[in-house]
Amino acid sequence: MALSSRYRGKVLVVTAHMTHIDAAVAIQFKDEIRAEIDDTAQHVILDLAEVDFIDSSGLGAIVASMKQLKGDKKLDLAGLTPTVAKVFQLTRMDTVFKIHTSVDKALSNDGN
Repeated sequence: MALSSRYRGKVLVVTAHMTHIDAAVAIQFKDEIRAEIDDTAQHVILDLAEVDFIDSSGLGAIVASMKQLKGDKKLDLAGLTPTVAKVFQLTRMDTVFKIHTSVDKALSNDGN
């Protein structure tokens, strides 16, 4: 599994370097994203620009990642490919997450 993270200002950007987030990798993805997000992160952007496919297990892993952020901490998504964006729309998860076209757009909306 390949995740990387870096702070851009006060925002932690976690990038998924994989083409699929599905049942085969969902548990590992959830564990690795949990390891990437430190306790000081108040705002996390999950960059999914390299992900071409996501299934319900992958959605569940992302929701679990959001739930691990307690209090007023937030998880936004960025860079969804058309196929992944369609899954978020069909499942109405686009109403749960703030979705940005790119990490740069997400950062400019955050004021950082």
